[in-house]
Amino acid sequence: MKFFSKMVKLFFLNVLATLFSFSLVQASENILIGVPAAQSGPLGVADHQDWTNGVLMAIEDINAKGGVLGRNLEAKIIDLDMLSPEGNIAGFQSLLEADVHAIASAFTIIPQPAMDAAAPSGIPYVHGNTSSVNVDLYKSDPQKYRNIFQLDVPEVWYGTGFVRFLTDLKASGAWEPKNNKVHIVQGQISYTQLISQSTQAEIKNSDWEVAAITDIQFPVQDWTPVIKALRNTDAAAIMIDHWVAAELAAFAQQYAFDPVPGALVYLQYGPSQPEFLELAAGAGEGMVWGSVYGVYADEKGTAFRERYKAKYPGIMGMVYTGGGYDAVHILAEAWKAAGDPNNFDAVGDAIRNMNYRGINGTYKIDPETNSGISYPNMVSDPEAGQAHLFFQVQNDEHRIIAPSPYAEVPFVKAPWM
Repeated sequence: MKFFSKMVKLFFLNVLATLFSFSLVQASENILIGVPAAQSGPLGVADHQDWTNGVLMAIEDINAKGGVLGRNLEAKIIDLDMLSPEGNIAGFQSLLEADVHAIASAFTIIPQPAMDAAAPSGIPYVHGNTSSVNVDLYKSDPQKYRNIFQLDVPEVWYGTGFVRFLTDLKASGAWEPKNNKVHIVQGQISYTQLISQSTQAEIKNSDWEVAAITDIQFPVQDWTPVIKALRNTDAAAIMIDHWVAAELAAFAQQYAFDPVPGALVYLQYGPSQPEFLELAAGAGEGMVWGSVYGVYADEKGTAFRERYKAKYPGIMGMVYTGGGYDAVHILAEAWKAAGDPNNFDAVGDAIRNMNYRGINGTYKIDPETNSGISYPNMVSDPEAGQAHLFFQVQNDEHRIIAPSPYAEVPFVKAPWM
């Protein structure tokens, strides 16, 4: 009996030793972040590179401070074909097969395949899609998509915010519009169509008037007919609702030779990509653009910009650089709160209840949409969401001109004004 008791004791000691040694091995493994990033193709490469750079910079910073739960972070980066449903599914499945602990994505052009690929695993998937499609899918099945978070807001807020910006700029006296007309030039993808529709809806509730709508198709081969239409309308405000940086740079160059006198020109988002300033070659001077999700120029944002430029020389992207950096820090905070990166629902709950002040503003999740909150479009407290930033190209640099709590410089008249 004594011999049997000793054998049992030895057995359990061996089991405990094995479990302890297994836990040490597990604790020493890196926490993997899956990063699906387009590295080739006609769309999204610059934004995805910005995001990847921000992710890698955050991982380096966090690991230098000891990592998370005693483990280092590591990025698993794959080349994402995001222009086809099959490409999205294949990319996300490859990350799930690699046993990543979370997926951090700048955006996918077609959101549903990526969401449906990630959802069954319950894995935390954070992204900056800026899409109503994501919100609608979440609302259709909150349980299925519970751990998929859009860190910024849907694109419709671009329209609301643009009209607010025009009204506030006029009220400030910095701009005296020659009339109340707005001319919208709209692309044909869902993203730009929804922005156009929300702009038109907001204008109906304002003192502004939609004077004309001009359709464009990607790729835009020649902006001459568009510029002719703009001159014929002679609106005080022009909205180029198109997000491809290279094509917006081509517009800027052509517009510089035949501008609409006195008009404020707003380019939808695309100038945030580094290639805009390179390709515009000075022609973008004075043009305005906006982002509901951008790098601040406050003390925290300025320090990040300086460090980023030192690490990645050249023109800095003003949106997804900070977005990728913030996404990793958000995941790191959630893993600490959950205590286990493999407890996906606990990590998801931590993200859902977060209040994180990052480079791109304050991240809070709207429980109705599983997406971010926008200031001043949705809340009046500047620190209760991410500011809808408006930039103007001044001296060949992007400078924040609104909203007032985060403006670097005042609006200045463009050369053609």
